[in-house]
Amino acid sequence: MRFAFLLPLAALLLCSCAGYHLGPVKPKFMTGIKTLTVPSFKNDTLKTRVEVLLANSLIKQIQQDGTFKIVDGNDADALIKGTLQAVTRSPSRSVFGNVLLTEEYTLILRCRFQVFKRDTGVLLDEREVYGQTTFFVTGSESIAADVNSQERQAIPLAAEDLMVRYCSLLTEGW
Repeated sequence: MRFAFLLPLAALLLCSCAGYHLGPVKPKFMTGIKTLTVPSFKNDTLKTRVEVLLANSLIKQIQQDGTFKIVDGNDADALIKGTLQAVTRSPSRSVFGNVLLTEEYTLILRCRFQVFKRDTGVLLDEREVYGQTTFFVTGSESIAADVNSQERQAIPLAAEDLMVRYCSLLTEGW
């Protein structure tokens, strides 16, 4: 009887954690998937040599998250196919005193991702995700070549943003 006051306290402590569990919480469509494979992306744009960059960025983000393991194609539970659909550059800020010149641009990459169960080929998930970054261009009025080189250097940053967003959707569902 002396410890009767501990019974309600113990009940409160035991039921307060109901519904919680340790470890990764995967979205419903990824239930049972533990290993993934990521081949090179398909490129539907005119930008060259970005297919492997995108695949490597996705692999890096999945490995950093740790929810899934990246393996060879034959050993994977699921396959992620990616398609680069668009690369868009738009002006964000003009040069002070000359509204016809732009000094800051926004670069947006848009990709379509498909997740297939490797053994059956069933489509588990399909979605479009975008990633973006900004870059600056300084110089004179003949800066067209500089804009293209700066854009080329900004593509890995936009790809990283894109893959952070997609990896969050893939591993957490949001």
